[in-house]
Amino acid sequence: MNEFTQQIADNIPKLRRYARALTRNIDTADDLVQETLARAVAKQHKWQEGTNLRAWLFTLMHNQHVNDVRRNMRKGDEVVIDSDRAMTLQANTDPTGSRQLNELDRALGQLPVEQRQVILLIGLEGMSYEDAATICAVPIGTVRSRLSRGRATLRQLLDMDEVVPAMGAPSVSQPKSHVTAA
Repeated sequence: MNEFTQQIADNIPKLRRYARALTRNIDTADDLVQETLARAVAKQHKWQEGTNLRAWLFTLMHNQHVNDVRRNMRKGDEVVIDSDRAMTLQANTDPTGSRQLNELDRALGQLPVEQRQVILLIGLEGMSYEDAATICAVPIGTVRSRLSRGRATLRQLLDMDEVVPAMGAPSVSQPKSHVTAA
């Protein structure tokens, strides 16, 4: 195995995680990862040594996903999700964590795909705004806007209030309290 293919192999778990969160279906995600890997090998000559291979692979995946969605829209295909194979998030240590992760998973599924992509790239994959912008082929300002709108929608869907931070502290969201003071 040469260095390029080893670097690709090292990124497969990250590609699978992102594809599963993006497509919300294990089989579709695996197909997307397989197509991405096939394209990466076929287009190896286009990758420039010393550049960010992870961002390049995610760009290939993003473009493939966009192509798949457009093709399915033109064909008018129905997307059938087999509930036994659908991706679910699970928490093992906190008894309420499983419920919270399920709520987050449902809320992510309700976001427009552009907002979900940016939230997953930055929040789940830990990518920079610049890398997310490159992958999605949009300006950084668009990434920031989609991220902000997506976070706001998630807070609303998860019934959370944004807590106003102290001077210089990051903002934090907390569940709304439905108890009123007497």
